[in-house]
Formats: sequence, C-alpha cells, structure tokens
Amino acid sequence: MFTALSVVVLSLTWLERKLLGRLQRRLGPTRTGPMGLMQPVADALKLILKEDIIPTSSEKAIFWVAPVLVVVPAFMIWVTIPGAEDLVLKNLGDLGLFYIIAFSVVGILGLVLAGWGSANKYGTLGGLRAAAQLISYEIPVIMVVIAVGMLAQSLNMVEIVEKQGSYPYVLVLPLGLVIFFIAGLAEVGRTPFDIYFAESEIVGGPFVEYSGAHWSVFFLAEYINTFAVAALTVLLFLGGWSGPLLSGNWDIIWFLAKVYLVILVIFWIRGTFPRLRIDQLMAFAWKVMVPLSFYAIVITAVYLFYGLPPWTLTLMSLAGLAVVGYAIYRRFAGPASQAAQVRARYQALQSRAGP
Repeated sequence: MFTALSVVVLSLTWLERKLLGRLQRRLGPTRTGPMGLMQPVADALKLILKEDIIPTSSEKAIFWVAPVLVVVPAFMIWVTIPGAEDLVLKNLGDLGLFYIIAFSVVGILGLVLAGWGSANKYGTLGGLRAAAQLISYEIPVIMVVIAVGMLAQSLNMVEIVEKQGSYPYVLVLPLGLVIFFIAGLAEVGRTPFDIYFAESEIVGGPFVEYSGAHWSVFFLAEYINTFAVAALTVLLFLGGWSGPLLSGNWDIIWFLAKVYLVILVIFWIRGTFPRLRIDQLMAFAWKVMVPLSFYAIVITAVYLFYGLPPWTLTLMSLAGLAVVGYAIYRRFAGPASQAAQVRARYQALQSRAGP
C-alpha cells in the first residue's frame, strides 16, 4: 500500500504542475525525463537528501512526532477504502466511514502539534487555524455521510456503491455532492481553503520550521488525503467502480478514471479561485455549510418517510443550492454596488462644488 500510494502521489504532483502550467499558459515540467515525467522523482530525491534543521528552541519530541501523526492516519484511511467490490484491505462494514472520520481527526492533532512544537509564532497560529478550520468542516462531512447512509440504508461503502447501480446519488442528492466536495477540500487544506499555511500571511503555518524529509512527509500526507477525498466522492456520489460498458476486471479502471477526473477538478480550482480570508472561511463553514448539511438530512428524511419519487429529492436539493447561491451572489455583489453608489455621490458632490 505504501508503494502504491507513493506512486500515486508522484503522478498527482506531475499532473498538477502540468495542468497549472496549461492554465497559466506555460508548459510545466519538460526537462527531467520525457514530458517531465521524472520531475516528481527528482523533487523527492532532493527533499530526502536535504538537511533536516531542527530549531534549538523547539520541543524536540513534539517536533519529531507531529509528522508521524499526520502521515500515518493518511495511510491508515486507505485500509478500508475499496477500489472494487473485492479490492479492499479490510472491509469494516458499517464502521468503515466512521473509521475514516476518526483517523482524519488524528491528522488534525498532528498539525496542531507541528505548530506548537516548532516554537514559532507563525507555526502556532497556523496550527490553531488548522484545528479551527478542520473541525468546523468536519461537521458537514459527517452530516452528508449520514444522509447518504439514510439513502442507502447502510454505511458500508461496498453496499453504498451497489445501491447506486446505474443511478448514482449525484442525480438524487446533488446538494450532498457539493457539500461533501467543498468540505473535503477544506479538510485537506486545498485552495481556496489553504489559509492555515498561506505563505503570504503566515509563511507556511505549521510547516514553517520543517525542512528536508520532515517537510516532505507533510507534503506526502496532503496528496494522499486529497486522493482519499476524491475516492470517497466517487464512492458516495459517482457510482464508485460502476461503469456503463465494461465490468468485472475493469472495475478498478472505472474507479481510477473517476477519481482522477475529480482530482483534475481539484487542481483546476487551485489554478482558478483565490484564497479565502480566515473570517470568510469560518463564516462560510458555520453560516452556509453547516445549515446546508442539516437541510440535506431533513430533505432526505422527508423523502424516505413519505416514499416520494427520486426527482422530488433532486428538486429539493437543487432548490437549496439555488437559494444559497443567490444569497452568496447578493452578499458579494452588494458591497460592489454600494461602493459604486458612494463613488457616484462623491462625483456628484465634486461637480456641485465646481473647480
């Protein structure tokens, strides 16, 4: 598993750099190997061979333990994520999703300890930001998982995929997909939710004092967690390994194809959207994501209790998304229009005053 996930991380770093290059009218990696394919390997060797510098004022034990508490849960999550019906290291049944959520919380502890053990004010601030952000966005994730479990009448990921069949839950509960995907981005600290290690504000946050192999461990954990978010999105909402044409030995191919498509969307978001401020990020979690996740549970319960047709749940989901989208649009369009009115009044006063 370690080798497979390490190869996946190398492929993701190459894919991200090439895609960002295309989005920014650049070529991306081209020099190391054909099409720059060996660039991730060169970067990995560089990080491993670099000197590990430990600050003299740091808490040595905490400084060493923190990367372990971040990367071990990232690997352990994959113990119970199925790539096909029979391709899973350990099927924990209905406990699988709760197992994943529990280990993601351990990763939060590692980030907090990384900032605290560095004895650096930026690291401590980044660790506290990470804890606040990840705990806040954990609530919508749990709520959506409950809603999906209600739909499938099971929390077993294999059974959830089987219940979807040829009618994935993205068509039934699109609101759940949006909430889970956005909260997942926040959980792994991807753009636009990367405020806890923003270099322009806190120069790397919890990782500010780490270098060499220690820093590469955090980097490895981030990409493994990103791959896990994409895999869970596929399993819960996009039909998992189910495909329209081929089955059997092709299940893992369908699964990986869907996962990499979700990964491409994540990388596209990084190259397109600006970073949120910390106040915007927290307000979005508690004022938008948490209420929406409770709304998703309510409409799912109503749909199941009254035995409504699937299109009613889809309609209620889209209605919730439309209302929230319009509210966000008004929230961001309002200040701009107010500023335009202020400028117009100022220009009117200047014209009255004359030269």
